[in-house]
Amino acid sequence: MAKKSTRETTTCRFCGRGSDMVSFLVPSPFDPSTVICNECVEHIHDIIADYKKQVSDSNKEKTPVGKKIPKPLEIQKFLDQYVIGQQTAKKFLSVAVYNHYKRLSQPVDDDVDIEKSNIILVGPTGTGKTLLAKTIARLLDVPFTIVDATVLTQAGYVGEDIESLLTRLLQAADYDVKAAERGIVFIDEIDKIARKGDNPSITRDVSGEGVQQGLLKLLEGSIVNVPPQGGRKHPEQKMIPVDTKNILFICGGAFDGIDRKIAQRLNSHVVGFSNEIERKNKENVNFLKHVAPQDLKSFGLIPEIIGRLPILTSLEPLDRDALRNVLTEPKNAIIRQYKKLFKMDGVELEFTDDALDLIVDKAIEYKLGARGLRSIVETIMIDPMFELPSQTTDKFVVDADFALKKLREANFETTAAVASAEK
Repeated sequence: MAKKSTRETTTCRFCGRGSDMVSFLVPSPFDPSTVICNECVEHIHDIIADYKKQVSDSNKEKTPVGKKIPKPLEIQKFLDQYVIGQQTAKKFLSVAVYNHYKRLSQPVDDDVDIEKSNIILVGPTGTGKTLLAKTIARLLDVPFTIVDATVLTQAGYVGEDIESLLTRLLQAADYDVKAAERGIVFIDEIDKIARKGDNPSITRDVSGEGVQQGLLKLLEGSIVNVPPQGGRKHPEQKMIPVDTKNILFICGGAFDGIDRKIAQRLNSHVVGFSNEIERKNKENVNFLKHVAPQDLKSFGLIPEIIGRLPILTSLEPLDRDALRNVLTEPKNAIIRQYKKLFKMDGVELEFTDDALDLIVDKAIEYKLGARGLRSIVETIMIDPMFELPSQTTDKFVVDADFALKKLREANFETTAAVASAEK
């Protein structure tokens, strides 16, 4: 450091002021005769700080605005490429995601505060709840994560804390807190945390009612301290505060048995003594389309959490035509996947129409929805997938006789007969 001296006058190479005009001069480590004054150093430091702030702000401004916001019809058309049917659920999801984008692009000084509208999807297993969430994640420019509610427990008990939902979202956002605070969380199997009885529990319900109470602050919007690596394994870590005000929560669940509660509310009966024709007519009624918040309450969700999920919609059970389309039409159709697998081995795979009809009929017997299709096709194709890669076959055709033979060898016929007899 060159101090002020009366014997020599050294000037700053930036501003030209001499040593008698500034507090001190800083010499260059490479050329001692080249110096810079302290005021120029402070000015350069301010310039660098402003530049870093501008770069940081530009990286955080990832909210899509203007023409980048996908319109509800565009979102629905994208979902149609992967999910068959469920137009009502697609409409609700498309509008919710579109409004979520608009909330993110809302000016901070706006006098109207747009509240978020969390969603709850009710539908039988295999109707596409999780597939809708996974598909919509491909379209979004905001962090998106799918979490499972079955592993959650109340704080202090074996399992995962409620805050682990936001840990997954932070990971999806590469630990960018500002980006995570604009994300979307899909909570699957929300029905599995229903309380065990209609009355408030007098004992600890650590994986049911306790989890619902813990979710309240996340759904409505509050600042939550999130463990970045999971709270149970690393208790010494520093917590990250995350504001959930702008995080959209989408919940999905099968709610098995809720149709009986809906039928009771509608003064109908799905069980009891009646003639065979009347019973079959009642079974064909889709009671889920009449689902209401009071049905969720009678199923086991507490009123506080129902109030924080204002949008309630249902998914329809897949009929025969829909299951048939699931096999072949979507981009991720099951038959397309198997054809691709065989094509990698140089084998052209073909399914006849009667074989596809047989697969659909068996899936309807099991009442497992679209997931049942995959298990049936896998059972039929296990032997060809094992044998054909070692052979020189160029084409393989699956007809109804071959499919039925493989299903009988796997005892599908016996299992279906027993299942139908129990019902």
